[in-house]
Amino acid sequence: MLKATETEPKIASSKSSAAKSQKVRVRYAPSPTGIPHIGNIRTALFNYLFAKKEQGQFLLRIEDTDRTRLVPEAVEKIKESLSLLGLDFHEEEMYQSKRLDVYKKHLEILKEKKLVYEDEGAWRFKIPKNKKLSWDDAVHGNVEFKSDVLEDFVTLKSDGYPTYHFANVIDDHQTQITHVFRGDEWIPSTPKHLLLYQAFGWEPPIFVHVPAILGTDHKKLSKRQGAKSVIEFVEEGYLPEAIINFLAFLGWAPKDEREIFTQTELAQEFSIDRINKNSPIFNVEKLNWFNKEWIKNLQSDDLARRINERYPRYSEEKINQILPIVKDRMVTLDDFGLLGALFFEKPNLKENQKDITITQQQFEEIITDLIKINAWNEEEISKIVQSVMEKNNLQKAQMYRSIGIALSGKLVTPPIFPAMEILGKEETLTRLNEAANSKR
Repeated sequence: MLKATETEPKIASSKSSAAKSQKVRVRYAPSPTGIPHIGNIRTALFNYLFAKKEQGQFLLRIEDTDRTRLVPEAVEKIKESLSLLGLDFHEEEMYQSKRLDVYKKHLEILKEKKLVYEDEGAWRFKIPKNKKLSWDDAVHGNVEFKSDVLEDFVTLKSDGYPTYHFANVIDDHQTQITHVFRGDEWIPSTPKHLLLYQAFGWEPPIFVHVPAILGTDHKKLSKRQGAKSVIEFVEEGYLPEAIINFLAFLGWAPKDEREIFTQTELAQEFSIDRINKNSPIFNVEKLNWFNKEWIKNLQSDDLARRINERYPRYSEEKINQILPIVKDRMVTLDDFGLLGALFFEKPNLKENQKDITITQQQFEEIITDLIKINAWNEEEISKIVQSVMEKNNLQKAQMYRSIGIALSGKLVTPPIFPAMEILGKEETLTRLNEAANSKR
């Protein structure tokens, strides 16, 4: 709430006001100055989960008043990012650039109250002196500022566009926003917003300042540390379900030790009081863990469909045949392309030929014995390879790696015996012969 000294009019607590009793309405309000990175989308997710938990509404507002930094395709990328994660917003998105008349009208109100003054074509809000400003932040508790540390700030710029502070307050009030989720870097700006709410005689919303995400170096999240967009992560083979699950745990935690949640389950569990005050660390290894777990948990048909969309040249039938032997080794969908290439592409032996360390004669021994197999299955194949390996006193790693490269041309392969079964007797023998000939 905004507290006042004895000489100031009191403003009711935001937690006991209409913001508490009316239907929950929250908003995600990005600036279209680029593609939003994953930390920015975390804020959208918290908004969405809270609205869903409270059976409220989640709105999208495009804060496009900084005309010098606009990126033309950014709005579509913002909406695409939300869509990829299934964060559907209510109502049509709002554009601040289409509301200039609204902001000018509200500036006139401040002019009448003599709370603003002109400064070279811009209009500045007068900061009152000796005033204590405080509010009950839903994450950080009571926060206090003295007005003397603030400077008069611009409300409407000389180009006719409002500043973030001015438009933000007006839009939140007019769209009946009850809770404002945003990064805690905005805490120093909140006193300005409270002064504007007071100037207009409006009740402020509940402020929910969430901790900023840091990189593993404990500095502001950078591109190198993982500050990529949702779009980029999905393009790299991460599942939307895993991204949501991972993001939800950046600064929030459930009541128990469970970690795997669907979006619906997260909404049921989500609560503001479990948002941590401390900044979380973006750890791509943890994201990889979530993605691996989600890949393992997906139904095979669902996973095959997604892989087929990514690799249209691979039939779902063939993908389903291969999945049992590669699924547990996949971290991202792209790993199927690496592991499954063996079944769709001829090997290029030159790339890793130096790592084939068994001899031509040893290859030929394997081939000779494999030809005799009538029931072509991994059990019979394994017996042959094990026998040759023991007879020649070869290490398991040496034998398996050499055969794996012979079959795929790559160092990373699916388990070789089931792979040989799926590949078929004729194709397996052809590839082993080519590897043997390469050793001449």
